[in-house]
Amino acid sequence: MRFAAIDIGSNAVRLLLSNVYEEPGEAIFKKAELVRMPIRLGEDVFRYGKVSDQKMQFLADCMHAFRLLINVFGAVSYRACATAAMREASNSSEVIRYVKEKSGIQIEVIDGKSEAEIIYSNHIAEHLDPFTTYLYIDVGGGSTEVTLFRQGKIRASRSFNIGSIRLLHEKVDKEDWSKLKDWIREHVDPAEEPIAIGSGGNINKLYKMSARKGNRPLPLEKLMEQYYYLKEFTVEQRITQLGLNPDRADVIVPAAKVFITIMRAAGCAEVVVPQIGLSDGIIHLLYEKYAGSSS
Repeated sequence: MRFAAIDIGSNAVRLLLSNVYEEPGEAIFKKAELVRMPIRLGEDVFRYGKVSDQKMQFLADCMHAFRLLINVFGAVSYRACATAAMREASNSSEVIRYVKEKSGIQIEVIDGKSEAEIIYSNHIAEHLDPFTTYLYIDVGGGSTEVTLFRQGKIRASRSFNIGSIRLLHEKVDKEDWSKLKDWIREHVDPAEEPIAIGSGGNINKLYKMSARKGNRPLPLEKLMEQYYYLKEFTVEQRITQLGLNPDRADVIVPAAKVFITIMRAAGCAEVVVPQIGLSDGIIHLLYEKYAGSSS
């Protein structure tokens, strides 16, 4: 079976095409293709409160292209979810109507809680040590979702208006950081020595740049070294000398700052980077719904 997921984030829009193979007692998920377009809806929304006409057209064209790819791929179902930027855009309803008219794709704007639940549907808990405390951190362009796992179960979860695009345009204030740190103090005991689980394009890239082997965790000290190293370069130098994509070169430093801040506040000495995210969660939910309806 084939499924497709569209993640309309504040920085980029992603299409994940996935194959699902049913084996006795389990379903195996295999990524067929991931297409990413750096439309950056958050640049408009976090500065001006709305999606510009130009970005609206870009999004509609992107969705039209994605719809064609989904058709060619032969997906039995798909779902398009939009996060922080579309949550806050004053013209969100207009954008949704326009995209539907031009592409046929219906965008679903999800809140922070739903975003965290979809990410959790990757069945993360099944692969966690029940005797270890974990802090799942998903840093996007417009928001950061933090989920606490203790004894294999979700104990607390919250979305914060802190993201790489917001930070890039200085749209995160002291109160936002205080809310995040207060939540961590309330729910996380550093004495438990929790392990962070990192999600999002920036932590994936930082992990690759660290040259860690065998899915080994990335120590906080190493992450901090990368942060200060990258800060020494201009955005242009990160592109020309370090080989980063233009839409990654400017946001990777603020994203690293979010991870470091949370990990230090929570007492996390290392972060595991399984390279999964919202689109993977959407695929899992689509399969579970399909399997349930056909059983």
